[in-house]
Amino acid sequence: MALALLAIIVVSGAGVRLTGSGLGCDDWPNCNNERLIDVSSKHAAIEQVNRLFTGLVAVGVVLAVLGSVLRTPRRRDLTLLSWGLIAGVIGQVVLGGITVLVDLHPAAVQGHFLLSMVLIANAVVLVYRAGLPVRERSPRVSLPIRRHVWAVAVASGVVIVLGTVVTGSGPHAGDEDARRFGFDIHDVAQIHSLSVWVTVAIVAALMYRLRTRRHDREVLDGPVMGWLCIAVLQGGVGYLQYFTDIPAALVAVHIALATALWSVNVWMIEVMSGPASGEGPDELGGLVDDRGEEPAHVVDEVAEGAR
Repeated sequence: MALALLAIIVVSGAGVRLTGSGLGCDDWPNCNNERLIDVSSKHAAIEQVNRLFTGLVAVGVVLAVLGSVLRTPRRRDLTLLSWGLIAGVIGQVVLGGITVLVDLHPAAVQGHFLLSMVLIANAVVLVYRAGLPVRERSPRVSLPIRRHVWAVAVASGVVIVLGTVVTGSGPHAGDEDARRFGFDIHDVAQIHSLSVWVTVAIVAALMYRLRTRRHDREVLDGPVMGWLCIAVLQGGVGYLQYFTDIPAALVAVHIALATALWSVNVWMIEVMSGPASGEGPDELGGLVDDRGEEPAHVVDEVAEGAR
């Protein structure tokens, strides 16, 4: 529930910016210096709804904390992760207020979105680990592939950060009078696009390496294919909005897909470890030469035949 609400508020927050309603309420925590809640204008109503939706998010993360505390047996890792959601939401409230008070400075808007991605990651980790029977985990994927997956995550993080720079340089800053970063929108968009292609190349290399690693492929098949499908959609939407003068509706879809893609990145990292058991990952697969990798089960069969 908390994960779904956090994802929704990312998109609703983007809606505030895309409709030019970022300063629909020009005060904090009141909507303005006369009213706590004001829906007398379209922009004020949109901003007010987004602020009130934060209350639903707060309820969701409080329920997550209660669930971790009341869980039997209680697990410290889940409790810490759920409290991390509380800390993140409080941070968002504070940063949201600062963003309004500095008249939507692009750095504050950027920080607001990036903190949302941290919260999304926290929630994905909490959901995944809550489904594990025990806290103790061990690697399920060979070391070279684990490193490769982390490279995908880092590259994806760079893509997201560059995407916020594009946003801070473009036409949808939340208010027509809001400051921009001052970069040329076409230049930063092309740099952002290049970072996307680099990330796609890293994922393609990962898929190539997985072709001869049966066990690793079985573990990562779901998140890798999910990443690829979302990335294809995301790329299509990105180029479409670039060549159609960045319409607000497509930007909203782009942000929703970016949130989904980041969630899959975190999921990909999490599935690389599972409940601790007597059997570790197929590390033999990580020792063979990538230029001529052979599946570990083939090596095992040869060894068995020799005996």
